[in-house]
Amino acid sequence: MSGHFRLVALPALLTLSACLPDVVLETDAQKASYGIGFNIGKRLASFEEHVDMAAVMKGVTDALSEQEAALTEEEMAAAMAALDEMIQAGARERGTAEGEEFLERNAAREGVIVTESGLQYEVLREGDGASPGAGQRAVVHYRGSLPDGTEFDTSYGGDPVSFAVDEVVPGFSEALKLMKVGGHMRVALPSEIAYGEEGRQPVIGPNQVLVFEIEMLGIEE
Repeated sequence: MSGHFRLVALPALLTLSACLPDVVLETDAQKASYGIGFNIGKRLASFEEHVDMAAVMKGVTDALSEQEAALTEEEMAAAMAALDEMIQAGARERGTAEGEEFLERNAAREGVIVTESGLQYEVLREGDGASPGAGQRAVVHYRGSLPDGTEFDTSYGGDPVSFAVDEVVPGFSEALKLMKVGGHMRVALPSEIAYGEEGRQPVIGPNQVLVFEIEMLGIEE
């Protein structure tokens, strides 16, 4: 999620920080305790705009002091389910809006071709060999990234990868079939021909456009 959200309003956050005692991180127990808190904070950051820190602290305090919970298990489960749906709905909306904006800009670039499926591709180097077809495997080097440039997967720096042409997401499959051995292409996959509403958490969110750089190195039967 975007980093511009805040757990609490800035004055409240400063007040909370000011109330904390000086923390010493010398013993293993102290360091482990800090690690627990830090990891909790990282998890909260993924949906921070929905977090009420006062309620979080009350929950922690009540649990540590072995007080009776202020809510029943059923109430907490129902609230968590509602929060999860709210978060997913927001992610879907953001993915759709950001994806549409990126695809519109990208399609207007010189050299970008848009196919009937919505796949956008740009030939960086023409190949002179055969094109892979159904039942074959394509040997490639590739780099996958989000529209903002965040890289989520790559074969560069290691050995080439062999993909069964018909066993990858539809947009990637279509791109492979458009290529010839020796070719180099940059493609943008609308979410409908990538991972759709489900995404591939934690990196690829719902309705996420994916960008791939692909070099076709060979074909295997």
